[in-house]
Amino acid sequence: MSTPGAIVIPAVTKHTATVILAHGLGDTGAGWAGIARNFRRRSKLDEVAFIFPNAPTIPITINGGMRMPGWFDIRRLKNATSVEDLSREEDEEGILRCRDYFHSLIRDETTNKGIPSERIVIGGFSQGGAITLLSGVSCPTKLGGIFGLSSYLPLRDKLKDMIPSDNPNSNTKIFMAHGMEDPLVRYDWGIKTGEKLTELGYTVDFRGYACSGLDHSADVRELDHFENYLAEVLPPTKDDQLSEL
Repeated sequence: MSTPGAIVIPAVTKHTATVILAHGLGDTGAGWAGIARNFRRRSKLDEVAFIFPNAPTIPITINGGMRMPGWFDIRRLKNATSVEDLSREEDEEGILRCRDYFHSLIRDETTNKGIPSERIVIGGFSQGGAITLLSGVSCPTKLGGIFGLSSYLPLRDKLKDMIPSDNPNSNTKIFMAHGMEDPLVRYDWGIKTGEKLTELGYTVDFRGYACSGLDHSADVRELDHFENYLAEVLPPTKDDQLSEL
């Protein structure tokens, strides 16, 4: 899978952990890199490097075939009334291709940079959250965390068969957040996704945000809770804690 170069915000101290965050449809990694820069300004998560991959530019069916940054084609969204509706015309080939791409990013961190997979967190917003939720639970190695912001679960009826037999992420905490008035990726799709993952045995921390005018975006409280989640699943290492004394 050929993608434009990712935006990388390196760790400030010794690099011991990595967060991979995938943007939504029509966006780029630059649209979310400000989160990591905000951490840097406040000296938060200094051991963590942040990777913001850029999706390839592809035709998107629901937008009349217009080409834009997208992880996979979306053939049905605006007329979908349920997650079951949404799953009827999925771009399975594109979704699986992206899953393999995100697994390759995880392998690169472990193999080439020496980061233990348990210190890698993967997730994203909207379509980026959808593909990384699937990539995270189907990952063959143990991850530090998996998250989805205003997102849903693709290939939900086939996911069980994609989970490795030893299910290394059965105890990996999944963080999900969703605006209750989201008109694009509906709130109940997020709820149903959390329920599906729980049904499969995962631990899901799902949070809804009632905020008039929030639309399809992230709430300030949501970003605070996301930061707390990252601090919980990627605690400072012993060496870093000693350096602060």
